[in-house]
Amino acid sequence: MDNILDAVRITCKALDEHLANDIKVIDIGHLTTISEYFVIADAKNDNQMKALQEAVEESLGKAGINPERIEGNRSEHWILMDFGEFVVHIFSREDREFYNIERIWSDGKMLDVDMLIK
Repeated sequence: MDNILDAVRITCKALDEHLANDIKVIDIGHLTTISEYFVIADAKNDNQMKALQEAVEESLGKAGINPERIEGNRSEHWILMDFGEFVVHIFSREDREFYNIERIWSDGKMLDVDMLIK
């Protein structure tokens, strides 16, 4: 993969194709050393959360990119997929509102997801 943004693009496309809600990408690289980007989405239910996780893993796996770790994959509230330079957060709607990562990282730069998935 030439560019981390290409991996983020693949992630967003997989989430979009599997009907994830409200996909956001935040560039946090200038704020922290933990990651360059957060990809955030939510799902209607735990079955969709699992399907979104599997879609992201499959799509990125085809590009030779595998997660360093996955947390919460047995949870029905929040799945965190750590790919090193970017992290994918898949929430239930309620937990997304509760944790409000977009507010916490509001100093990050929001990317235009529609432009990424074109």
